[in-house]
Amino acid sequence: MGDKEVKGEEFKPITTQWKKQKGGFRASMFVFALSALDNMGFVANMALIMLTIQASSNHLHPDACGESSCVKGGIAVMFYTSLSLLALGMGGVRGSMTAFGADQFDEKDPIEAKALASFFNWLLLSSTSGSIIGVTGVVWISTQKAWHWGFLIITVASSIGFVILALGKPFYRIKTPGESPILRIAQVIVVAFKNRKLPLPQSHEELYEVYTEEKIAHTNQMRFLDKAAILQGNYEPQPWKVCTVTQVEEVKILTRMLPILASTIIMNTCLAQLQTFSVQQGNVMNLKLGSFTVPAPSIPVIPLLFLSILIPIYELFFVPFARKITHHPSGVTQLQRVGVGLVLSSISMTIAGVIEVKRRDQGRKDPSKPISLFWLSFQYAIFGIADMFTLVGLLEFFYREAPATMKSLSTSFTWLSMSLGYFLSTVFVNVINSVTKRITPSKQGWLHGFDMNQNNLNLFYWFLAILSCLNFFNFLYWANWYKYKCEDPNTKLVDEKEKENRSTQDHHVRGKAKESSQTSEANTEGPSSSDETDDGKEKERNSREWKHR
Repeated sequence: MGDKEVKGEEFKPITTQWKKQKGGFRASMFVFALSALDNMGFVANMALIMLTIQASSNHLHPDACGESSCVKGGIAVMFYTSLSLLALGMGGVRGSMTAFGADQFDEKDPIEAKALASFFNWLLLSSTSGSIIGVTGVVWISTQKAWHWGFLIITVASSIGFVILALGKPFYRIKTPGESPILRIAQVIVVAFKNRKLPLPQSHEELYEVYTEEKIAHTNQMRFLDKAAILQGNYEPQPWKVCTVTQVEEVKILTRMLPILASTIIMNTCLAQLQTFSVQQGNVMNLKLGSFTVPAPSIPVIPLLFLSILIPIYELFFVPFARKITHHPSGVTQLQRVGVGLVLSSISMTIAGVIEVKRRDQGRKDPSKPISLFWLSFQYAIFGIADMFTLVGLLEFFYREAPATMKSLSTSFTWLSMSLGYFLSTVFVNVINSVTKRITPSKQGWLHGFDMNQNNLNLFYWFLAILSCLNFFNFLYWANWYKYKCEDPNTKLVDEKEKENRSTQDHHVRGKAKESSQTSEANTEGPSSSDETDDGKEKERNSREWKHR
């Protein structure tokens, strides 16, 4: 930037790639997202096949040994290999699927921007519908028929899904892969460290920049990273010697996202606890809803049913109403959605503690007459709304705010938050048990033993509610600190000027056509010498526009 100019041939107008690929496909990562889906889908299906074979063959089952784990030898190798492959495959699929689907929309088109916001809601609905089938139909077949049939159904359904995905290849928007986002991040960190002793220029206009298809405006946060964009006089512009301002801002964006990511881990911890302890609660509750008996493993269907009802209501009624007020494509901003979800998750855990007190008191008073499973629907309903707001808000936030080269990487943050939340839930259970075992008069932890009527699960729920409340205020701080990504105004100026130039040229050609048919034919076959001169002047002016003034 400023006096750090680059050669004219390095400049490529924004609309060049847009013309070549109509509709404008924004690359997720510098890998083929579709190829990642195909490859990781194959890995996941292979893992499911291995699990199905092991579940159906008695020779591949471990012998009873009276210990917590009896899986040993070759059986253990096959079992843990299949689980590892399943985790690898599903991680790749989840990390690529969201970004790949969203890449089919053009964020700069007002109509497609609204469709993009709806895409995340309908994506959650489709995922919820599949989960409902899994925890009801597949669970029933596994428990009533044979449990390997459940694995077989999942394997067949997954294979059909990936075949359908592969058949759609000719219709997808695909861009040629380029440089790895991990490599770009490493370059900024390395160059900034090398230049750590250099003083920052007084104006960011003096930092090095090359205008590309998407240029990100400079921000004043984390100025120490700007040292990576200092081009010293004796250096030629090379990747590991200097970085562009846009490349530095990409790292800043990802860094600003990390506190938002961390603020949602606690909510996923609460989700993990509801999905595990609620099943244990259901085992000692009245599982009959009318004349139908709900299997305990199917209890997680309650929040899924609420989600399947609430998502269409939210998309069809709330979003159009909110758009009229806020003029935002999604109705409300992504961070506002996440904030609402965090508040509701805290309320849900508070109610869960109250319901657990009612269940435990009734169980101690008369174990033969437990309360109905229906009582769990209150906490599940509120948490279902919280999940709808937070999950979709996070997916859309990480996708929209991420640089064009890091879409898949950033949307994977949502699933990373979920994984860390589930892991943290195990840590919390062990730590809470260890601490409360020492301070309680009974010398037993809150979650000690298998008798739900003798522990203090309600206190654990309220602990999570308080933690969620504190986490919400932590989220508010980082949400206010976060600066939304914005494009450089010079990029928009050049884009608008190119549109004006094209409009002027079209008008000029139409005028020539009216003068004579011969000129019209010449214009059709190719530009005249005067037109070429005008085009040369336009290119020269555009080239100067691409340089920083």
